[in-house]
Amino acid sequence: MFSVPALPYGYDALEPIIDQQTMQIHHDKHHQAYVDKLNAALEKYPELAQKTIEEILVDFENVPADIQVAVRNHGGGHANHSLFWTVLAPVGQGGQASGDLSTAITSTFGSYKSFQEQFQAAAAGQFGSGWAWLVLDGDSLKITATPNQDSPLLQAQTPLFGVDVWEHAYYLHYQNKRPDYVTAIWRIVNWTEVERRYVAAHS
Repeated sequence: MFSVPALPYGYDALEPIIDQQTMQIHHDKHHQAYVDKLNAALEKYPELAQKTIEEILVDFENVPADIQVAVRNHGGGHANHSLFWTVLAPVGQGGQASGDLSTAITSTFGSYKSFQEQFQAAAAGQFGSGWAWLVLDGDSLKITATPNQDSPLLQAQTPLFGVDVWEHAYYLHYQNKRPDYVTAIWRIVNWTEVERRYVAAHS
């Protein structure tokens, strides 16, 4: 069955951008709850638990109808958070995109700054809970936003980078100032991991 992956850094490693208490609650409580409910939904269909969560979501139309809502919500929550932890890094290790990904961002969005502005607009404009994403749609980079815990995988898109804009991801530190949280998070983006995902998606 599925389990919550360990963080690749300490709970306090992303301070002051994301505080230790938020990380502990977010990882240990919220992500764990998604995994627990996903596993409960899959108990009747153990063959699905032999697949990765990405494989399940990509083939969502073949998920049994009686557990589709649970898999969409909790499976999406598991996939989204598993990616989220890896695309963040302690302050000072972020920088900017480089290599092929940097070239693709500039070609698609005009500049790195323009990409940031468009991404921040998508994150700030997502009504209610959800995510903002940089995805690969076919061979094209796109910025998207999804509600709740919907994964871009449901739309046959490959998520490269995502920012959780559920209130539990930022409210202890930023309260209702979601744009401040999204602006600050650029300081802790793990571009090495994002570029690795981009290259892997092309291989």
